[in-house]
Amino acid sequence: MKQSISRLLLTTCAAGLLLSQSAIAETTPQHYTLDQAIDTALSNNPELSIMQARIDQADAQLGQALAVFYPQIKTSLSYQYSNNPAQAFAMLISQRHLNMAGTDFNHPGFVEDYRPQVTASYSLFRGGQDYYQSQAAQLGIETSELEKSATRNRLLNNVSAAFYGELAAIDAHKISLRTIEAVQSELEQSRVRFNAGALLKSDVLSLEVRLAEAKEADIQAANAIEIAQAMLKTLLGLSVSDAFAINASQETPLPKAPAVFNELLKQALDSHPELKAAEKRVLIAEKQVSVAQGSHLPRADAFVNYGSDSKNPTYNSNQDNLTAGVMVEMDIFTGFSTQEKIKKAQHELTVANETSRQTRLRIESQLKTAQLRLQEALSRAQVSSLGVQAAEEALRLVKEQRQAGVVTVTRYIEAEVARDKAHSRQISSRYDALRAEAELKQATGFWQ
Repeated sequence: MKQSISRLLLTTCAAGLLLSQSAIAETTPQHYTLDQAIDTALSNNPELSIMQARIDQADAQLGQALAVFYPQIKTSLSYQYSNNPAQAFAMLISQRHLNMAGTDFNHPGFVEDYRPQVTASYSLFRGGQDYYQSQAAQLGIETSELEKSATRNRLLNNVSAAFYGELAAIDAHKISLRTIEAVQSELEQSRVRFNAGALLKSDVLSLEVRLAEAKEADIQAANAIEIAQAMLKTLLGLSVSDAFAINASQETPLPKAPAVFNELLKQALDSHPELKAAEKRVLIAEKQVSVAQGSHLPRADAFVNYGSDSKNPTYNSNQDNLTAGVMVEMDIFTGFSTQEKIKKAQHELTVANETSRQTRLRIESQLKTAQLRLQEALSRAQVSSLGVQAAEEALRLVKEQRQAGVVTVTRYIEAEVARDKAHSRQISSRYDALRAEAELKQATGFWQ
């Protein structure tokens, strides 16, 4: 009996342990790497969904533009009741009910007419407007796809910048915690020496001030982590309250030095989606000018109308009527609306050309800025690495001298502050280089 109870207790404990571990696993947030964060943003960010909806909208506009190349068929049912002699006799003739004997042509009386009919029409020529409109719609799809690619590039750049920003804040927080620990330890030793009469009160107060500054820096660093994480969650399409954490243990190597500007510019001009989209908008504007100019040309439509002047919609060879023909029309004077439409399209073409030129200038500027920032950050990273080594060695020597009572607490604080600044510069230059690399990828329009 005791063995059975023991087994039951062990089973219950094991089940409880498994349940508690699964509950902890459910509440523990996934630690995202940069690649995982990018994948999540690409699948979950609402801005990309908006751009995909715009592509679908452009595709629907193309289908609408191509619809004019198909016959248009419609049915209708009309009813008339009139004693107008012209209309009444026309209805009687259409119904095949006209009786010439004893008919008063001036007073036919009221006549009613039911006419179910089917009408088919086909546009033969519209001055090329339909053709150019369909080409513009096709270019609209290509433009929307390029705009989505540009949005994707911006999103990847923003995710990378936010990710590296949070890593920088985490590293800064680690430094602040280490500073607090070091100053706290030095302060405790100084208080002991002060109580023993071997240290001045001003030295203790200086360390207390330094500790307060270190705690203030720690608060700012912790807050910077929260801000960067909230920004990153938004880019990933997550709620601010969702469990989320990044993988801060993965070491990202420094990027390589950028290529020369001419090579980068050639790559940007060949592949940058924003520039390609601007060029597509110029082509669309050119097609719209051709559409507007087509209004000066004649239009031709073919049509077929079949109906029966009878209450009964079924086929009746004695009462059915068939009409077929071609109609050609041309605007002679439209109150100058056609000329104004052409002027508007031409001005829109000018805007598109200037926008394309402005886009190219902006991309060149972004490219040059990103290249210079990456070069600067890499140079700073190299210098700051040497600075950290020197600051760490200086602080070690000052600590030894401090223990021997050779230097004052002021010198120790100066060395400790210099060490922290050196580490901060190293962190800043490192993540500035990584962010600059992301900006350079966006500026060239190229992401692997």
